[in-house]
Amino acid sequence: MIAFVSGAVAALTPTLAVIEVGGVGMAVHCTPNTIAGLRTGEQARLATSLVVREDSLTLYGFADDDERQVFELLQTASGVGPRVAQAMLGVHSPDALRTAFAAGDAKALTAVPGIGPKGAQKLLLELKGKLGSPAPVVGAQRAVASGPAPWTEQLSAALIGLGYASREADEAVVAVTPQAEAAIAAGGSAPVPQLLRAALQSLNRAR
Repeated sequence: MIAFVSGAVAALTPTLAVIEVGGVGMAVHCTPNTIAGLRTGEQARLATSLVVREDSLTLYGFADDDERQVFELLQTASGVGPRVAQAMLGVHSPDALRTAFAAGDAKALTAVPGIGPKGAQKLLLELKGKLGSPAPVVGAQRAVASGPAPWTEQLSAALIGLGYASREADEAVVAVTPQAEAAIAAGGSAPVPQLLRAALQSLNRAR
């Protein structure tokens, strides 16, 4: 198993990072949140999980070992493959998922693309208690309501990481805000992966 890769970031796309390791470019599939923390030309270290299929070897990358562990635990549920597990981590942090499973929060799970109400209930039954307990929230972390919505920061950082200027990133965030607000009003959370795709389409139209 490839536990991690470390090297210069050779290229970035919305879902893929190419890390140069010993002169070889390793294609690593990542969530937008992980991509947002990378910069082309800079050194990076990603925890990784290698998924082996009959016709492919796919490397998934994570910001830390905790994300990788949750990614692998999610796949112990029936019907959850690496893409669904990564989509879950693209929408929710590991601790947010732990909180959702501990509270039986099906709405949080249905915010993930590809998971419907029945699938969410099934996952709650299969995975409750398997991910562990969320870290305790300290007072400083509770007081973020007055600041920018977390999804706006994640989306802006992801776009800047892909090479867009701060002004372009801000304009793209404004363009997709109605889509994000509609998702939140429906009882879910802002789906960052879909918002990133919509933001990129908006930027491409503007160029």
